[in-house]
Amino acid sequence: MRERIITAIQEIPEGKVSTYGAVACAAGCPGAARQVAAVLHRSQGMPWQRVLGAGGEIKLRGEWAIEQRFRLESEGVKFRGRRVDMRQHGFTFSKGAGARKTGTSKTAGKRKGKAATFGPRSGLNSLICRRTSAAPPRHKNL
Repeated sequence: MRERIITAIQEIPEGKVSTYGAVACAAGCPGAARQVAAVLHRSQGMPWQRVLGAGGEIKLRGEWAIEQRFRLESEGVKFRGRRVDMRQHGFTFSKGAGARKTGTSKTAGKRKGKAATFGPRSGLNSLICRRTSAAPPRHKNL
């Protein structure tokens, strides 16, 4: 799992960002956002600044948060208040090889008048993170 997470993080290009949850889904481990954070914490030479919390929020505190924002701004990433502008800089992993940039869609050209946009709350991550197995049954408290 660690190697898949590292591979997913290294796919994020300069000037783009992703979330812990999206990286976990791209690595084939939906729901493993904490493991992504742990891998980033233990690994060296990773583009750690490109992985953010949900909605583009910097989750680090203190000097590391300032360092992360500085590194992202030096890559050309724009902020809206305390959050990254995910519509402009969000990176969405493709299911196969290569990647699809946020804000594009296969059906965008078929729609009349509106371009398809994907943002942090668009539900795109849920499309990418579909689980292949059924959820475990819930047991009633006895």
